[in-house]
Amino acid sequence: MARETDRTANQALGPEGHPQKIMGRMAQFLNTSLVAAALVALVVIFGVTAPSFFSSTNVPTIFDSVAVIAVLSVGQAFVIITAGIDLSQGSVVALAGVIGASIMAAHGVFVGAILMVVIGALVGLFNGVLVAYTRVPAFIVTLGSLSMAAGAALLYTGGEPIYNLPSSLVNFGNGAFLYGLLPYIIIISIVAAIVGQIVLGRTRFGRSVYAIGSNRKAALLSGVRVPRVTVLVYVISGFLSGLGALMLTAYVNTADPGAGTNFELDAIAAVVIGGGSLFGGQGSVWSAALGALLLSVLANGTQLLGVSSYAQTLILGIVVIGAVFIDSFRKRSAV
Repeated sequence: MARETDRTANQALGPEGHPQKIMGRMAQFLNTSLVAAALVALVVIFGVTAPSFFSSTNVPTIFDSVAVIAVLSVGQAFVIITAGIDLSQGSVVALAGVIGASIMAAHGVFVGAILMVVIGALVGLFNGVLVAYTRVPAFIVTLGSLSMAAGAALLYTGGEPIYNLPSSLVNFGNGAFLYGLLPYIIIISIVAAIVGQIVLGRTRFGRSVYAIGSNRKAALLSGVRVPRVTVLVYVISGFLSGLGALMLTAYVNTADPGAGTNFELDAIAAVVIGGGSLFGGQGSVWSAALGALLLSVLANGTQLLGVSSYAQTLILGIVVIGAVFIDSFRKRSAV
């Protein structure tokens, strides 16, 4: 047993060309390809059944609706790959949004924007320290943070939204390239996904994230600073939640203490649908972003077909449960 543990530890951060790592990359490529194929299939189906799906007004709507969730799913991917979970993302969006927006009138958009991402990172730091050093389950820690952040947002504003935001912020949130087809906020999402994928797939830190999720004990034995990496993944998730708050506030021209409700569930769903495993050690930023886009296309297409919002929620639940079931079955088969 000890010999097997040592062998696993040596592989945790082993050479890039190790057969185990190659197989992992092949599996992830397959997952991403399947999600991409499903996305293309949905686009074709809705393009045929809903004539307005490809209209010049609907395409930007799809991108706008996915932008914030895509950014949150990047952060959630880091956390889930370590076998953790961050339930506080939606509430952090609300808290960071109202505090940052309230500062903008007196101190400018830049100061308010920086404050939003700082608040998000601080909540992430709080979550990460508790998860890493107290070993309290991430579900419990982030559920508590969800409640605290939501309550703090309501207390800060008295439950009232903040209006009359600077025009420069609103113009950015609703601006776009390519004749209005590529919104600025989706560009932020693309940049976040690119940077996240590079960090996760091309750095020692990223390999450590996978190692922790695959086998925490082996990661420790191989020299991974597990507590530090764990803290950092929650800081990343919090930082991106703050960025999501900025994007949402700019887009809707309002900072609402009730904003962000269920955003974390959408982000988790995007990661899982993208092939991420709630057991840890598997997933990628690209797949999570594709999962977010798939959810946006699914919601938009069903809405155009006249499906009620209640039925859409039911469909989303079925899709997520199906993805989790497939992942669980795959894990059992591998044992």
